Amino acid sequence: MHAAPDRISVGFQGDGAGEGPLSWGQLENWSAIVKQGTWIPLGGVKALAEGTTVDEVVAELRYLMTRYEPMRTRLRFAADGTPTQVVHAAGEIDLQIVDAGAADPARVAEELCEAWSGKQLDFATEWPLRMAVVRQGERLSHMAVLVSHLVTDAAGAMTMLAEVAERTSTPVPGPQPLAQAQWQASPAGQRHDAAARRYWEGILQTVAPERFPRPAAVESPRYWHGEFTSPALGLAARRWAAETGADTTTVLLAAYAGALTRVTGVDPVVIRPIVSNRFRPGLAGVVCTLAQAGLLSVPAAGLRFPELLERTRRVTMAAYKYAYFHHTQMERLRDRVNAERGVEIELGCYFNDRRGPGRDEAPIEPGESALRWVAAQDAPSFEPLFVHVDDAPGTLRLSLYLDAAHFSPAAAEELMAGMERLVAG
Repeated sequence: MHAAPDRISVGFQGDGAGEGPLSWGQLENWSAIVKQGTWIPLGGVKALAEGTTVDEVVAELRYLMTRYEPMRTRLRFAADGTPTQVVHAAGEIDLQIVDAGAADPARVAEELCEAWSGKQLDFATEWPLRMAVVRQGERLSHMAVLVSHLVTDAAGAMTMLAEVAERTSTPVPGPQPLAQAQWQASPAGQRHDAAARRYWEGILQTVAPERFPRPAAVESPRYWHGEFTSPALGLAARRWAAETGADTTTVLLAAYAGALTRVTGVDPVVIRPIVSNRFRPGLAGVVCTLAQAGLLSVPAAGLRFPELLERTRRVTMAAYKYAYFHHTQMERLRDRVNAERGVEIELGCYFNDRRGPGRDEAPIEPGESALRWVAAQDAPSFEPLFVHVDDAPGTLRLSLYLDAAHFSPAAAEELMAGMERLVAG
């Protein structure tokens, strides 16, 4: 049992105060927060350099709250639950100081993050950031910090980390979420949103309603998390990219599509790729949440991999273009199409390449492929199938999350092996 933490109140003030509707990226994440019943925290534990002082950590926290408007954002809710974002000009936030005593300070910091992750965040009254330092004796050893996904996505977090390290003081680049929402409500933004809905409807009206044949029996626990490491898949993806000019993300997406149709027997394959949206003008370096799940349909059955890769390249261009939309309006479109067709169109098949810059430069060492199941649980729930591409030393790693009521662990093992066969031969 650790002593109750000390708290230091850290004051801050910054530019950009105001209020307005959520941006499209914020709406996407808010929907996930509501659906999953969690504040979707990002972050973790960082070891501190010898000699780090409390004043230095206070300065870092103040910098974060001062520089980034999403850190100073709370939500206000209408009677029907519709959120409004309120960006504050100034405020205070607590920094916790936790004494590890005789315990392992790294483990104390990890336990703190675990406790925070399981504790709901009140978006109306709390700031979307929790930070603490762990001390042992007189030394500050570790920092624990979690920030809600409503603040930023992974790409924005990488920009933020770089700016924090340098204490960047130049003006924050690009339009912040309030300004994004203003453009999205403009005639130009509304035209884009309408075009995205037309593109989506063309797929929703024509595809088979199910993505996966229902398993004969549902595994228990129901929700599974696995990791597939494959040096062969990583090396072969780089070879295909070099030979064709496609990037490795598209190579792996094509392999995912091809393996899916072989495992499920469903064709065309319908996938929701996570799109960063940072290729859009002015958004490359913005610290906020921009990524949205797009939609693509690709006939993949019976194709050799070169043909499948070229077909995937073509459809991803439109999918990425129209992965920028008003989430609520798109949900209304889906409800309408479901009603018209008299069946619910299942779209719970996702792909997300979340590797960082230099993703294809790190060395990959030849070695054995392996799939291990990390966890199986009855709660919280997962989407039917979600595959992430992750950075991993010396190899390529696919992290997969599945709902066994839709896609069994055995089918997932077949899927991973199938992707490797398609690309590596």
